[in-house]
Amino acid sequence: MSNTIRTAISIQKPLFEQAEILAQRLNISKSHLVGIALEKFIHNYQNQNLLDQINKAYDDDDQHDENETIRLSKMIKNQKKLVEGDW
Repeated sequence: MSNTIRTAISIQKPLFEQAEILAQRLNISKSHLVGIALEKFIHNYQNQNLLDQINKAYDDDDQHDENETIRLSKMIKNQKKLVEGDW
């Protein structure tokens, strides 16, 4: 038995047509394409949310010594690289 749920969505015709063409090129169903796109969007959203939380937690530089501030800056840059281009 499949672990899927049938649903109906409304999208603009040009987007639907692009999705249809891409699904054909990838030799997958439109449903599969939409599932992949949603999964990617959710993953990117969660990564961005995590980065925002990290940035918020370390926003107050007055509480850190110079070495810690340098380490935090490097961590933030690395986190940004992880999500770069996803948004």
